[in-house]
Amino acid sequence: MSTPERQRTDGDWVLCGPMRMEAAALRRALPGPAGTVLHTGVGRRRSERATRSAAMTGAGALAVAGVGGGLDAALKPGDVVVATEVRAAPWVTGPQPATTVLPAAGMLAGTLRRQGLTVRTGPVVSTERLARGTTRDRLAATGALAVDLESAWLLAGPADRPTDRPAACVRVVADTGALLQPGTLGQLRTALAALPAVAAGLDEWAAATTVRRVVLAAPRSFCAGVERAILVVERALELHGPPVYVRKQIVHNTHVVADLAARGAVFVDDVEDIPEGAVTVFSAHGISPAVRSAAATRRLAAIDATCPLVTKVHSEARRFADHGDTILLIGHAGHEETDGVIGEAPDRIRLVQDVRDAERVRVDDPRRVSYLVQTTLAVDDVADIVAALRDRFPDLAAPPSDDICYATTNRQRAVSEVAAGCQAMIIVGSANSSNSRRLVEVAERAGTPAYLVDGESGIDLRWLAGVHTVGVSAGASAPPVLVDEVVGALSGLGAQAAHEHTAVSEDVRFMLPKEARQ
Repeated sequence: MSTPERQRTDGDWVLCGPMRMEAAALRRALPGPAGTVLHTGVGRRRSERATRSAAMTGAGALAVAGVGGGLDAALKPGDVVVATEVRAAPWVTGPQPATTVLPAAGMLAGTLRRQGLTVRTGPVVSTERLARGTTRDRLAATGALAVDLESAWLLAGPADRPTDRPAACVRVVADTGALLQPGTLGQLRTALAALPAVAAGLDEWAAATTVRRVVLAAPRSFCAGVERAILVVERALELHGPPVYVRKQIVHNTHVVADLAARGAVFVDDVEDIPEGAVTVFSAHGISPAVRSAAATRRLAAIDATCPLVTKVHSEARRFADHGDTILLIGHAGHEETDGVIGEAPDRIRLVQDVRDAERVRVDDPRRVSYLVQTTLAVDDVADIVAALRDRFPDLAAPPSDDICYATTNRQRAVSEVAAGCQAMIIVGSANSSNSRRLVEVAERAGTPAYLVDGESGIDLRWLAGVHTVGVSAGASAPPVLVDEVVGALSGLGAQAAHEHTAVSEDVRFMLPKEARQ
């Protein structure tokens, strides 16, 4: 996919470099107007004075970057801390500046990692004096990752002029002991050397601060089949305790799998990898009769979490095979769902992946041909393939009801409607999620650039340069919390409250298998 050209006006953001050497390093990556990088001076007093300057009061977006002290023992000189929030130390004198929350930290961190930097995200705390010894220990105890002398005052701005603009703070670790001691000069040079890359990443962030509106496509995220499959594993863990073995990923989402693994689920590729007699869950994508037989041979205590709509396709495959048909399965090679369905009648099923396959597939008897569809495909793609098959096989038999599941159809419809009014679409889902990838294709078919991300840190800020309206949806296997995090991150670019666009309402629920209802 091509990256949109940036469309911001030079000078509408300010990057504060408190020390002269910091400002000089930042300017090396930003050869634009001299006002973009502002040398604000060291410490609280100079920072407060700088906030009243015309350059800062007129800035549409504000960032602070420079070196800092690391408060986490795992940090090394040259490591980068992207602030999730900036606050003053609790013992500073005078009025406390407001804590500045920075929702776009995850996206900015991803951008800086692509610059080749080692990046952590977390709180940054500002003090009025260099932090040494026990003071650093007290600051570390607050959960902050880095300490500096300016960020809290620069980002909070004057108390009598509250601002609501996109903001960012990045500090490169110069030391993990005491700031600016003679022994740390080499480490300081290491930190300063990273600042040009930091400035380049912040320039990408600033170009994306044009986002003003987020439109959420509904329905999105979990469908009834996914909710059921996850609940089956959770109930198995409650009833039997860990480990509970799961053949393949229960659903195609890395976050779901990692969460269940942390709670005691063990994911394997084959039933041969499971100890005899162990509690085992079959994934939502279904299994072949051969896998079921192998599980029985190993006396596994099996719980089948196959989505009922996938089970329906298996039943149709058996019925068509019993009728003597050649079955044309429209789907993707290697997907667990298609592998399972093909296993119902491997001698009678032919896989058709696209129109080209449809135009050349061979059958035993053109009068006895039927077709089935993987449940997660794009509706328009399937229609084109079926049309090509009907041209060749006029007697082609269809399944008694649509194989593409309701959740796939509904999410594609919602994305198509939302994409028409957006300049970019963010689809939340894992790379191996078929239904999530289809949502990207649907948005692109509507003429809107679309991008698949596993979470907020996967968003490339260059995608949003000059973009004002962003659509957001999620595949049926993506947790809703990930969508919330993406929307929160976009708010850090200037987006206001998200607007919901509901294409259709859903109220489908599936009963748990009896083994999970004990």
